[in-house]
Amino acid sequence: MNHQSSPTDLPHGSRRTVLVALPVRPTAPTTVEGVFLAAARLLQERGLWQGDYVPDVRDREMRIPHCLRPMSIVAAIRCVVSGNPHRSSQLADTAMGVLALAIGDGPFYGDIFSLETHVDKWNDVPGRTTDDAVALLERVATSPTERAA
Repeated sequence: MNHQSSPTDLPHGSRRTVLVALPVRPTAPTTVEGVFLAAARLLQERGLWQGDYVPDVRDREMRIPHCLRPMSIVAAIRCVVSGNPHRSSQLADTAMGVLALAIGDGPFYGDIFSLETHVDKWNDVPGRTTDDAVALLERVATSPTERAA
């Protein structure tokens, strides 16, 4: 009899249950305010990136996952909702709209691309720091009806 052994087999042929501990992803926020606060925490941990969603977006030099790199505000909002800085969702788009309307004079058009562009322009101002981005997100999260910047 040709019997292959498995890591869960016991010497007398019976099987044992093996506990597999998988990493737990923090619960994604369910409100716009929660998205802003989670994005602020993410930027505090990873840092603010200017110019694109994340550094080395084509993975030519870096091999770490995009969600572990410094990122823009747009990418941070997407990442806390979907787990991926490139994947959009209805909640992320709604948060983007609220944030865009809270920045300066607001975007010229109301489509999602104009809203993202408006947030990205604020993000990419030379000299903008992670602390500036965190302060903006926290301010908008705690007083969503007022102008933030």
